[in-house]
Amino acid sequence: MEKIQVNGIVKTYGSKQKKLTALDHVSFTVKEGELFGLIGPDGAGKTSLFRILTTLLLADSGTATVNGMDVVKEYKAIRKQVGYMPGRFSLYPDLTVKENLAFFATIFQTDVNENYSLIKDIYEQIAPFENRRADKLSGGMKQKLALSCALIHKPTVLFLDEPTTGVDAVSRKEFWEMLKGLKQQGITILVSTPYMDEAALCDRVALIQDGHIMQVNTPADVINGFGKKILAVKSSDMLSLLQLVKQMPGVLDAYPFGEYHHLVLADEQVKLDFPGEVTVKETAPDIEDCFMLLMKNHAA
Repeated sequence: MEKIQVNGIVKTYGSKQKKLTALDHVSFTVKEGELFGLIGPDGAGKTSLFRILTTLLLADSGTATVNGMDVVKEYKAIRKQVGYMPGRFSLYPDLTVKENLAFFATIFQTDVNENYSLIKDIYEQIAPFENRRADKLSGGMKQKLALSCALIHKPTVLFLDEPTTGVDAVSRKEFWEMLKGLKQQGITILVSTPYMDEAALCDRVALIQDGHIMQVNTPADVINGFGKKILAVKSSDMLSLLQLVKQMPGVLDAYPFGEYHHLVLADEQVKLDFPGEVTVKETAPDIEDCFMLLMKNHAA
């Protein structure tokens, strides 16, 4: 069963003279119980799409359903059945951890005890600070509180808009472990992120850039479809090296990648001659390499 259906969604901002297209005929589906990732950089259209799916924003055209309900015609019913964690911390800073959770439970006409089993593993990590004001929490603790508040009414679909942006690496890892646990409880999860390494943690991903969905697939199939040879190179002068390799015949693309530059070759037979002391090794592609190639092809 498809819990989320997006069909030809278009969203623009501004006037006719200066119009910005945030979403350009976006379409995809999310299956029941799936952990689905919307992967793309800032400004790609992720937040606009999330606001449309959570009934906070109207699309210019196209349709979308959540739990089989239209996001425009049945918005009240949808709001009762989904949980939403926006990209910016949006809880009440002057309320304590405990008070925020109780407040959101009351909004949905439930109480903390009724659905505590759903958030128990998450909330126990912040319970020692339950009398601390929300604005005094660390980034990781704010993240856990926001997730608890989004879950307290036992939603069937959970929308998480860039939930790990601005938190440390340990908190990011802990958060994804929490998502695995929620998925095992049958919750369908749509999560957006600009971090390409998080794409590998999803069941399927949609790669989005400039409001366009470039590909929808499993992370493994995205990588398997790359089809190009990649060299990783580095030297003592990385800036000059990048400028050099971008001009080399047979190099489709070149970009910084950690302590190396990645070079995507036109075919397996390309031979490159590097002046000076340059470390060169062949490397396997990952999601970020695939995204960069798709983005280059899309721009062309």
